[in-house]
Amino acid sequence: MVIQIGAPVISEAEVEHLVNRVFFKAIELLGGLSKLAEFRTLTWLPSLARASFVVVLKEEYMKTDEEIAYKVGLTKNTVRNILRADPELALQKIKAMEELVNEETRELKVHTAGGIAKLAYKEIKEGRDAQTLLHFSSTLAEDLVRGLDIPWAYLVLRKTKGIKYPINSPEELKEKLAGLTIKGIPVEEIINNLQYPIKNPAILLHEIKEYLKLKEV
Repeated sequence: MVIQIGAPVISEAEVEHLVNRVFFKAIELLGGLSKLAEFRTLTWLPSLARASFVVVLKEEYMKTDEEIAYKVGLTKNTVRNILRADPELALQKIKAMEELVNEETRELKVHTAGGIAKLAYKEIKEGRDAQTLLHFSSTLAEDLVRGLDIPWAYLVLRKTKGIKYPINSPEELKEKLAGLTIKGIPVEEIINNLQYPIKNPAILLHEIKEYLKLKEV
């Protein structure tokens, strides 16, 4: 299914996937769901979700304020306020969470939500997805490769569970995969020849697979 928001046609699934990534990162920036529950601010989640949609549609798909307002169900003024938000100011507020809670009370203000969503979008574009989402992706991938009977892939995912993404250097993988051999090749050799940074578990498996192809094994 696709949605038409002006032109060109945009895949609804593609938009939602990126919005979800930004939304989860925004929650992580605020300290996670546990922190929001501790401060009794779970009511902020709808504001963060709307701001994530607005930022993604503007920054990634270059949609007009009118198109975004129609899609998300907001007024044009609200959309503009989200897009005018200052990420640096939002970052300062996040660092002083107690002050932010006292200031925002029940509902997250439009400017603050917009600033947090902008920060989250920037983090995502730089390859720093929320660790919660990456863990979930890793678990799904682990189940998939186990079902497909790809022993080395399943073993790599199991041994790297809990590692922080993006992985920026071979050293971060060596401790987790020490002593492993994949199709007769020492894992240290494979790790040293991967392309870094590695942004998520799927890319890790892809990089290893490409090196195995290169070695023609």
